[in-house]
Amino acid sequence: MAAREIFAGMPWWVKWVAVPVIALVVFGGLIASVVSFVFGVLFKLLVFVALVGGLIYVVRRFMSSSSSRGDW
Repeated sequence: MAAREIFAGMPWWVKWVAVPVIALVVFGGLIASVVSFVFGVLFKLLVFVALVGGLIYVVRRFMSSSSSRGDW
């Protein structure tokens, strides 16, 4: 409740402009590193899924072509 009482007497621009800007300056590096980590993990996950999908495609294509040759 103390924070609400402190901000109650402040102008609107302090609450909605100055405080968020100060928070971005102080925690900007942390926020950027967390966002970078999340995007890095998502990119690696996407590459992993694409490689596994490609491997499954190649193996199925090879298996279907080898089984059709075995029917001769």
